[in-house]
Amino acid sequence: MTATENVASGLPVATFTEAMSRLVSGLAVVTTRQPTGQPCGLLVSSICSYSVDPPSALVVVDHASRCRDSLARCVEFGVHVLGRGEERTARTFASRGADKFADVGWEWDGEVPRLFDAPIYLRCNTSAVFDHGDHTVLIGEVARTEVAEAEPLVCYRRQFDWRLRRNGVRQP
Repeated sequence: MTATENVASGLPVATFTEAMSRLVSGLAVVTTRQPTGQPCGLLVSSICSYSVDPPSALVVVDHASRCRDSLARCVEFGVHVLGRGEERTARTFASRGADKFADVGWEWDGEVPRLFDAPIYLRCNTSAVFDHGDHTVLIGEVARTEVAEAEPLVCYRRQFDWRLRRNGVRQP
C-alpha cells in the first residue's frame, strides 16, 4: 500500500500516524511525584538521548495524559526503559487505570518513583519543558544511570510483542 497526504496543509494525518507506527522504538515508563504526593507514570515510545555533554534524555508526553501536568512541573523524573517480558508493565502504564503502581514493584528514589524490574533506569533533573502541537517535550539531565543486561521490549506497528534477534529478524 502506498498512500500520500499533505500533512502540513491540515489534511487528515492517518498516513503520517501509520508511517510513524512503522518505526521500531523502545518503550519506557516515565515517572514523577504528583503535587498530591502520589506517584504518577505513563508509557512513552517517544524517547531518545538528547545530549552527551551534559548527559540528557528527551521524552514526549501527550497533552491528554493525566500525568502530563505533573511531569511538566516536576523538578526530577525517572525514565525506565522496559525489557523483554515486561509487556504487562507496558500495558499497565499505557492504560488510563487509576492506580498504575498497585501491582508493580517500586520504591521512592527521592521524589522519583523507581520501578524495580526495568533493566535501564535514568534519574533525571528537569532542564527544559516546552509544548509543541498536542505534546509536551521534557528534557532531563541524567543524574544517575543504572543498566542491567536484558533484551529490549520494542514497539512496532502498535504492537508490544516484538522481539529482535541479533541478526535483525523478528522473533515470535
